[in-house]
Amino acid sequence: MRLLITFPLMMVIFVMGFCHVSSSTPEKKTYIVHLAKSQMPATYDHHLDWYEASLRHVSDTAKMIYTYTTAAHGYATRLTELEAESLASLPGVLTVLPETRYELHTTRTPSFLGLDHTPDAFLQSSTGSDVIIGVLDTGVWPESKSFDDTGLGPVPKTWRGTCQSGTNFSASSCNRKLIGAQYFSQGYEAVVGSFESRESKSPRDDDGHGTHTASTAAGSPVEGASLFGFAPGTARGMAPRLGWRYIRKSLLVCWTGGCFSSDILKAIDKAIEDNVNVLSLSLGGGMSDYYKDSVAIGTFAAMEHGILVSCSAGNAGPTPFSLSNVAPWITTVGAGTLDRDFPASVSTGDGKTFFGVSLFRGKSLPRIHLPIVYAGNATKVTSSTGSLCMPDSLIPEKVKDKIVLCDRGISPRVQKGAVVKEAGGIGMILANTEANGEELVADAHLLPATAVGQKSGDAIREYVVSNSKPTASILFEGTKVGVQPSPVVAAFSSRGPNGITPALLKPDMIAPGVNILAGWSEAVGPTGIATDTRRVQFNIISGTSMSCPHVSGLAGLLKGAHPDWSPAAIRSALMTTAYSTYKNGERIKDVATGKPSTPLDHGAGHVDPVSALNPGLVYDLTTDDYLGFLCALNYTPSQISSIARRSFACDSKNKYTITDFNYPSFAVSFKNPISAVNPASGPKSGPTMMKHTRSLTNVGPPGSYKVTVTSEATEVKISVEPEVLRFSKVNEKKSYTVTFTAEKMMPSDTNRFARIEWSDGKHVVGSPVAISWS
Repeated sequence: MRLLITFPLMMVIFVMGFCHVSSSTPEKKTYIVHLAKSQMPATYDHHLDWYEASLRHVSDTAKMIYTYTTAAHGYATRLTELEAESLASLPGVLTVLPETRYELHTTRTPSFLGLDHTPDAFLQSSTGSDVIIGVLDTGVWPESKSFDDTGLGPVPKTWRGTCQSGTNFSASSCNRKLIGAQYFSQGYEAVVGSFESRESKSPRDDDGHGTHTASTAAGSPVEGASLFGFAPGTARGMAPRLGWRYIRKSLLVCWTGGCFSSDILKAIDKAIEDNVNVLSLSLGGGMSDYYKDSVAIGTFAAMEHGILVSCSAGNAGPTPFSLSNVAPWITTVGAGTLDRDFPASVSTGDGKTFFGVSLFRGKSLPRIHLPIVYAGNATKVTSSTGSLCMPDSLIPEKVKDKIVLCDRGISPRVQKGAVVKEAGGIGMILANTEANGEELVADAHLLPATAVGQKSGDAIREYVVSNSKPTASILFEGTKVGVQPSPVVAAFSSRGPNGITPALLKPDMIAPGVNILAGWSEAVGPTGIATDTRRVQFNIISGTSMSCPHVSGLAGLLKGAHPDWSPAAIRSALMTTAYSTYKNGERIKDVATGKPSTPLDHGAGHVDPVSALNPGLVYDLTTDDYLGFLCALNYTPSQISSIARRSFACDSKNKYTITDFNYPSFAVSFKNPISAVNPASGPKSGPTMMKHTRSLTNVGPPGSYKVTVTSEATEVKISVEPEVLRFSKVNEKKSYTVTFTAEKMMPSDTNRFARIEWSDGKHVVGSPVAISWS
């Protein structure tokens, strides 16, 4: 078995953005208007009348693009900046937010995750057939075998959605597996106008990304799946008999222009109304406060309706503070590798061999050493980008019938090979630079090509430029399973600390996200570039976009087994049972550094779904807990109301603190004792002790749990009180307090890590701890 992940009933919703179209002065932009529905004047019979009146107050011509009733209260519209400012000043208007553009975060998985060892009785559980997963992405290719509904029961009675017809897509495209599909394009169209000449105005996926994420989360078993013979096996999911629900925003230019927040928010609105159980969003944007983030606002409403929301962490790693989707009600997923690779080694004329990876399948190069040239010495470009094999940059006379060494960067990796091929080259070696280090991502190249890490690339480059007649060969070795160590944290996976709330540790966990095989759209080639005329049913791609739907599917698995669990309980089960060490006791490595990773990279660790099915204890959270969290951030009543969609004021008698927020992880930050008035005056006394309180709920048999603390932070003393928690019944709650005492202050930006575990001898309930000084 070497494939992908499949799972429950699903739904996918989405929207894409594109470049802005100029307009007459004053320029109009899209805004999302949030209103306090409880403040609607009694003179209006319906809230939509009030919405319309507020818009007419500032503009006679503006129209509502969408109205929001569940994920938010308000509407989207096009206004000038002055009109938006005027609207924001009206009574009952909480905030007027400018449109945000989000970007997509672009098998062996069941076996790698241990699901082959899960009892068959559980996998065949009938309860799972009522779990519906919604995927917000670029659409679906309904003809994919991953969406075959053979053997599935009827569509769940709880389902309220539709299968929307459109270009190249009809209501009959849905079935008992793909139970719904819908697109949301009005926000996009308000900016770019008509797009039907470029894209299918329907839920059909012309991009591939949506089909890949949807089939990863909930695809049906498909025997003999592979990409050009790579990663062969049965593409099946974690619970093959489960169905799935899918709604999608069909503006499939998302990969070039992004995804507009007005469409995304409406899609979440509809997903809640349609009764999904899990929402999967492999997309993200810049960091902004939760009350300004449409994804955070919409998913808060989803959480209130019992929907677990899984989001990709982003592909901006290994840079610190690079995370997206960090709201505490969102499960934030980073990416790790599988134990599978696609070796394509390079042999140079000086007798050295270098490891590389490739998904090229075609006529290979002769098994002899061939002439090789460095792109930087065969380019028309005089700048430092000459080595990047940009379009029309190579001199044909210098690359004809040669292997070309290209540096990675700026342009798509596969496109570089197309440039080499067009210029007459016969092969390519793609060398990582410092930005990518030793991370290797396999691609379905258009000519014989392989990718090598930075160290190998530097060595090959040194050989090529210093030898008068350099030669090389590339050996393609197919699929290799059992690669160790695995998993490792992907270099591209976005990292903490949490830029919005440093006291909340993110990401939450990592899951498989490198070289993942899943279903694909037959409207586009596996590389996605225009010159790729190949068509495939499955494709192998990488990104936190791929790790997110793994967790979405696992969440559906847990929801099917424990239908009474809250979204927070499901996330807790996945986090507290995740592993951060290999079987030999060594910590999971970070491919970006080659060193052990930390909770800022992997969160609680790599998901272990088998253990998560029976976690023993969970950290639960309610809507009131999340509201208390916002109070602890000192949000104003208006800001909180924008998120909560109702009037809410923090109780002045309560002492709100994030240290008591019942999250399954800990982030502790000590302030350096430097005078705020005069830093040059040096240290002065400051807080050196912090207390965090947590509550655990028993979801297993009665028993006693004893605490263990492991720490590398010799500068900080960690104590837990009490040291033993005794549970006598299911759903019983017990609290404990952790005291962190800094016995030595450290320079700013110093990080230390620890782990707190509760165990009854059978279950291990683990929490990562990140300690910092600022």
